Amino acid sequence: MRIAMLGAKGIPASQAFGGGIEVHVERLATHLESRGHHVSVYVRPYSNPKRRKTWNRIRLITLPTIRTKNLEAIVHVFLSTVHILFQHVDIIHYHGVGPSILAWIPRVLKPRAKVICTIHARDQFHEKWSWFARVALAFGEYAACRFPHRTIAVSHDLQLFCEAMFGRRVVHAPNGVEIPRRSIGTSHLKRLGLEPNGYLMTLGRLVPVKAHEDAITAFLPLATDKKLLIVGDATYDTVTYEAKLKRLTAPDPRIVLMGRRSGEELEQLLAHCYALIHPSRSEGLSVTILEAMSHGRLVVMSDIASNRELVDHSGVAYPVGNTRELSRVLEWLLSDPILVRIRGERARDVIRRLYSWERITDRIVQTYEETLHPTDL
Repeated sequence: MRIAMLGAKGIPASQAFGGGIEVHVERLATHLESRGHHVSVYVRPYSNPKRRKTWNRIRLITLPTIRTKNLEAIVHVFLSTVHILFQHVDIIHYHGVGPSILAWIPRVLKPRAKVICTIHARDQFHEKWSWFARVALAFGEYAACRFPHRTIAVSHDLQLFCEAMFGRRVVHAPNGVEIPRRSIGTSHLKRLGLEPNGYLMTLGRLVPVKAHEDAITAFLPLATDKKLLIVGDATYDTVTYEAKLKRLTAPDPRIVLMGRRSGEELEQLLAHCYALIHPSRSEGLSVTILEAMSHGRLVVMSDIASNRELVDHSGVAYPVGNTRELSRVLEWLLSDPILVRIRGERARDVIRRLYSWERITDRIVQTYEETLHPTDL
């Protein structure tokens, strides 16, 4: 099949300064290409400064955009949509509810291609958006369910919401992770002055919806020698939030703002943390949680529905926004390393059984094929 993907900033995700959507698109495109499909990904100029035409045999199509908070994504997806009308493709796959607003264009003007939309999160609830953007993103949820031939949701929570709200059957195909090797080195930890199991960490862009400040507030009163690492960087429109985190962490040298980390360095940080704290107020299905679980790490997560979906007795959930309860949970876990290890091992098993990219690619390829050949059902 010839497949085009729209909505991501770019790939690889580490270069695109991306989040969950970019990681999802990178891994899905890689697995599809390895199976003999031809994949094109539309990328933004800053994610591909060398204007490469391919990455890991995946075709990169670089188109311009207007780099402002409210216009960057929709302008890029509009130009990508116009471009794709003149390409030979079988599947046009939009990622995200914002980009899905434009999925009607190829439905009308390129009827031989099949349109798929994946809902990664209910983005309208992210605090950074203006009221107008929130209205547009709410409409994007409708568009993602009504405009394409098929709709995919990355969590059961999103799947059930869409089916109840819009009366449309939605395919469940979650985010996934590559199963890591068990032996991960510590060379980067030594360079950073860290010891295995000597720190907790949060991981994610420094944006309000990720609620890093909840982890900081909960950690401050704890009597422990372990550190708390805040791993991630601000976007160009969240520097005020980053400054807030710096003020919160200033009194306590145990809490370290690490900035952006990637590649082998990030892998080592995840593989050797005592536990991951994920206090996010809104998610689709967190790639960060999945990656920590794949390394056998216990995750302390807010109890939003998409996070609870992942726990399966392998992590610990607490009421979202309740820093006092989070502090109590952390104190309990710090006192019981055997429990932390046992639940971490269970987490690795959950990932191996349910969230490997091989399994998820099977599901998405099946969805593509059923959409292209509905009479075969």
